[in-house]
Amino acid sequence: MSKYNVRDMRLRITFSKTGAAKYSGHLDLHKTWERILRRAGLPLAYSQGFHPQPKIHLAAALPLGFTSECEIVDVWLTEAVGVESAMAELHRATSPGIEIKSVRDVAESLPALQTLVRSADYVATVPGDVSGLDQRVAELLSAATLPRERRGKVYDLRPLIESLSLEGNVVRMRLAARDAATGRPEEVLAALGLEDRQVAVHRTALHFIDNAG
Repeated sequence: MSKYNVRDMRLRITFSKTGAAKYSGHLDLHKTWERILRRAGLPLAYSQGFHPQPKIHLAAALPLGFTSECEIVDVWLTEAVGVESAMAELHRATSPGIEIKSVRDVAESLPALQTLVRSADYVATVPGDVSGLDQRVAELLSAATLPRERRGKVYDLRPLIESLSLEGNVVRMRLAARDAATGRPEEVLAALGLEDRQVAVHRTALHFIDNAG
């Protein structure tokens, strides 16, 4: 039996995260959404047990300081509401830097949103002189392996880079999201020797597995 009310409604909200919101980490963003939903007057569902938690699932963590136009959150409500009216109330209740782009009703039975993401697209704008960067991009793409270390563990970054290109001073990349490892744009930038540059990173798309709802 589900630990959530059988009447629950699952809303999928697409939103952008820019401006001051880029300084909110993943946990802070989760709390921000709880506040937005409360201000919007939507009947947010909670888990049962000793420590009830709001039923809010973000698709993919966005590193602190990055912006995005394609963030997605699933929220569960204890009763059905009109999607158009929910969107209007969410627009009214949003926090600075959060812009609602779409709201839709999806099947409650779909898998957890986090398990459905397979890759993400990013654009990284590099300030100043980018001479020689095209050569470094080419060398990275031709590398058989790219050993990197994260949290004391060594992993291979190369298979997580699905595509990488340079257009002027903009680096475009598509990075895989897997159960065991997720490609991180800051690691790619470090591999390109850009870790000390003030690079602006923006997520432009999340890609999901087939039949993700």
